[in-house]
Amino acid sequence: MPRAYVYILCSQKNGTLYTGVTNNIHARLVEHKTHINETSFSTTYNVTRLVWFEAHESISEAIRREKRLKKWRREWKVALIEENNPDWNELRLNFDD
Repeated sequence: MPRAYVYILCSQKNGTLYTGVTNNIHARLVEHKTHINETSFSTTYNVTRLVWFEAHESISEAIRREKRLKKWRREWKVALIEENNPDWNELRLNFDD
């Protein structure tokens, strides 16, 4: 069972991107959507739509992946999103953590 997630949020199709990592993706998405931290990047740029995620067995593995993705060029991240989500639809999570 996955224990950690790397995810990409956007403000709108081809808009601002945010790459993050968490061990509880449901709770983390609630934090982004409710703007729990008023000064955060995701609140400032209204980056709340989940458009890509990847599950990992450990948080350390997920953190390594997140660090790699954060170094990627924007067009590589866009290609990653569009590989399985070409319309940038907001993804719904239908599984338990």
